[in-house]
Amino acid sequence: MIDLSTEYLGLKLKNPLVPSSSPLTGTLDSARELEDAGASALILPSLFEESILASEAAAARFLHEQDIGFGEAASFLPVPDDALYRSELDEYLEHIQTLKSSLAIPVIASLNGVSTQGWTRYGKQLQDAGADALELNVYYVAADVFESGAEVEERYINVLSELKQHVTLPISMKLSSQFSSVGHFVRSLQEAGAQGVSLFNRFYQPDIDLLTREVVPTLSLSSSYESLLRVHWIASLFGKVDLSLAVTGGIHTAADALKALMAGADVTHLCSVLLKQGPQAVAEIEQGIREWMAEHEYASVQQLKGSVCRDRAIDPSAYDRANYVQVMQSHRSARGVWR
Repeated sequence: MIDLSTEYLGLKLKNPLVPSSSPLTGTLDSARELEDAGASALILPSLFEESILASEAAAARFLHEQDIGFGEAASFLPVPDDALYRSELDEYLEHIQTLKSSLAIPVIASLNGVSTQGWTRYGKQLQDAGADALELNVYYVAADVFESGAEVEERYINVLSELKQHVTLPISMKLSSQFSSVGHFVRSLQEAGAQGVSLFNRFYQPDIDLLTREVVPTLSLSSSYESLLRVHWIASLFGKVDLSLAVTGGIHTAADALKALMAGADVTHLCSVLLKQGPQAVAEIEQGIREWMAEHEYASVQQLKGSVCRDRAIDPSAYDRANYVQVMQSHRSARGVWR
């Protein structure tokens, strides 16, 4: 019998398929559907510090600033009662508690903050609510031309180090690919206390409306091609760091997941494929993995994991510049195109 079990952030999982932060993990009904389809853990939608602060500010104005304005109008406002007001943070903490009491799989909270104080304050509350682990999504666009790459990295390390002083949960850092030395930075995060890394976060690119001249937000779902960048770096990190490794972005098929595992990933996060196809995609990918492993005589994910990492690949240089040169030189233009 094929053993798909794996370990991620110290958690024993029945398979490497983990739905990542998305609307599907934000409700109990869809979370149950994901568990029933075979998900081994869930990562909740990100809790945004800015949203919490805005919610708290609105509550303060609504409940505690009634004396500002006309006296007659103030009589129509409710009597302040903090116990009756449910903030976004309250709802998130209750969602964790509901999932923990309803599901048999681990629940991983996701925190997206902007200040050191926010990370530590909310991280402690997520732990107290019962989260099994914590994913830090430091969504920071380094647009300041006077800020060096070392300063950007230090921002991440400071956040992690401060949070580690207040929580005992295993912490995974969700990173973008836009670091000058990904491997070195990941090692620095390990030294600062991270238990895992998730590669890579996707920066959503704003568009420009040519009619209104406005910068408008856009959302595009991933494709399988995007998984290759993640696979490349996981293959380079496997065996070089003592961290849980997750591929996030571009995992749509059993083939995508198998490549990530062979490169060295402990788990593969699923998002866009679930938004496109629904929770049942988890079961389909799992079945595809089982069939491929049976056909190629792999008994377990542990046997498969890292089998084609950089150091174990038939041609390790294929991950390096030599492969880039070979690919560029092998291109041939279509007939009739001037060379």
